[in-house]
Amino acid sequence: MIVWLASFPRSGNTFLRILLNRLYGVQSSTVYDVDGVARRLGEDFVGYAERQVSYAEMRASEALYFVKTHRQRDADVDEADRAICLVRDGRDSLVSWARMMSEDDPAQFEPRLREMIERDTPIGTGSWGKNVLSWLQPAAGQRRVLRYDELIARPSETVTETMATLVPERRLLAGGEPPDFATLRETDPRFFRRGMVGSYRDELPPDLHRLFWSRPGNAEAMELLGLNRI
Repeated sequence: MIVWLASFPRSGNTFLRILLNRLYGVQSSTVYDVDGVARRLGEDFVGYAERQVSYAEMRASEALYFVKTHRQRDADVDEADRAICLVRDGRDSLVSWARMMSEDDPAQFEPRLREMIERDTPIGTGSWGKNVLSWLQPAAGQRRVLRYDELIARPSETVTETMATLVPERRLLAGGEPPDFATLRETDPRFFRRGMVGSYRDELPPDLHRLFWSRPGNAEAMELLGLNRI
């Protein structure tokens, strides 16, 4: 069966995969032909597994397959599939994504950020708000919400609580320990950049902040997550 690891880009999905690998021995594949993150950080570090069978075969199997996606919930996802839906303040996610995509040319940060805020494709990653809403609405017991702020504050506890209720058949490894943020930064300081809540406050220009709130789906998703304009 499939367990989706679903999130908008730069919402902590890589950290979640690392934690699942360290704490449970979980290896995860992705919906993409190339796992750029595993290639960048190292397959063993991330806990990468090559996707060798179809989603239909995964779904029919008694084995557990963990699959990362940044896509909106689409036709590849069955209504009965289990999913960990990792969510982060959209402003932090977008700022972090734009920083990563402009790391070789910092002057492109604001143009890339504007482009990311304005994107609104019906398939693929899409906009932040519509992406989040596609996974969280309607609410479903087999799709569990995991918040970025809780994940970084209590990584082991948050992951084990989620796994205990969503994937109880998977057991903790003896002696498994999560890496701290300093260790992650030593691996790749540009990828593991700030790892904080509210990073948008000193990085998101006021005009792009207003643009974020004006885009379809963003205000609804922020309200659903209990986040405000401050």
